[in-house]
Amino acid sequence: MNIRDIDHITLTVKDIERSVRWYHEVFDLPIIEFDDGRRGVKVGKQKINFQAADTSHLPVAKHPTIGGADFAFIATDPLANILSHLTNYAVEIVDGPLPKTGAQGPMTAVYVRDPDENLIEIGKYDN
Repeated sequence: MNIRDIDHITLTVKDIERSVRWYHEVFDLPIIEFDDGRRGVKVGKQKINFQAADTSHLPVAKHPTIGGADFAFIATDPLANILSHLTNYAVEIVDGPLPKTGAQGPMTAVYVRDPDENLIEIGKYDN
């Protein structure tokens, strides 16, 4: 089997519209609609789908959990701009900036939480 990419992830959230709006506004991700009105956001070549905890789209994980995700985005902006942008949107920085190692090597990362308490690492590669 030759798997080389990720197509999408699905986050279980309390309020789909709130999550779509937050990811669109804070991270400037385009909103998309698919499969008869489901909503998500585009992230490069991938997407994030949102499902409500009480109306999951089948099939689902065995235990879909609000706030159980932990994932990383890659940013290309200077770190000072990232920090300023997060401050402007009143997004609390949980940790960082910290040196980390991403899939492509050394980076500097900050951690934030979305409205459902999912942990999001925002990494800026050092090269």
